Amino acid sequence: LKEGKMTQKDTLLHLFAGGCSGTVGAIVTCPLEVLKTRLQSSGLTLRPVFQVHLGTLSGTGVIRPGTVTPGLLQVLRSILEKEGPKSLFRGLGPNLVGVAPSRAIYFAAYSKSKELFNGLFAPNSGPVHMSSAGVAAFVTNSLMNPIWMVKTRMQLEKKARGEKKMNALQCARYVYKTEGIRGFYRGLTASYAGISETMICFLIYETLKKSLADSQLTSPKSEMGKGASDFLSLMMAAAFSKGCASCVAYPHEVIRTRLREEGSKYKYFFQTGRLIAVEEGYAAFYRGLIPQLIRQIPNTAIVLSTYELIVHLLGDSK
Repeated sequence: LKEGKMTQKDTLLHLFAGGCSGTVGAIVTCPLEVLKTRLQSSGLTLRPVFQVHLGTLSGTGVIRPGTVTPGLLQVLRSILEKEGPKSLFRGLGPNLVGVAPSRAIYFAAYSKSKELFNGLFAPNSGPVHMSSAGVAAFVTNSLMNPIWMVKTRMQLEKKARGEKKMNALQCARYVYKTEGIRGFYRGLTASYAGISETMICFLIYETLKKSLADSQLTSPKSEMGKGASDFLSLMMAAAFSKGCASCVAYPHEVIRTRLREEGSKYKYFFQTGRLIAVEEGYAAFYRGLIPQLIRQIPNTAIVLSTYELIVHLLGDSK
């Protein structure tokens, strides 16, 4: 019975730590997320450079403008000039409402799955981490998609200074009115495709964490507990693992943003991928990668290290 109580306390601790760390990360990196979403969208104003006429089967000509994609700083300047600095925090409401439960669900599902998979595979091995991360991401994406859908819509809404912007509830009501319940699940297939990113990230992170733990066992500093260097190395491990995973799995994020656009021509995962490739070229799959890396690396480092710190502090006080 005491053991049951302990595991229950552990689960609550993981829920609390996951929620707190996610909230800190979300607030700090919100402007970068808005910039990333704008860069990923099809509504990005491309500067025309030249125009090419291509003959189609029906004999009509298609105008394909050669374009230059505006960079991160140009998009930032445009938002600040036309919409004001508050626009850089669009979608923070649903983000804060969703980030604590989603991190909490994620870390709790991860811990539970790890217990389960430890019985199936060699304990704490690569397959255990991969499978646990996959299951946790699947559960989290399925439950949280409606909130992320509203967040993306809010971030894509362009309103000039002084114009009234929709809040999260108005946005949710609008999605429901125009698209029904199904509207809230747009982009879910792309999120499932993105589970690969989560799995790659966690595999690299857990491997690095293990080797760090091994190196600390051999060093005399280990009696001092989790020192500053220990904490820093965990942050570095988190940042490195997320950076690698982001680069590999990034195109699914662009596809997901397109699927969530209002009244868009993008309907299904592969159809969207094909359309982007044909209309904009393969480089479009990596639009917004720079703010994503600038955002994700510190965000993941903040989240995972805050999580480890809270678990360490509260876990020790038992």
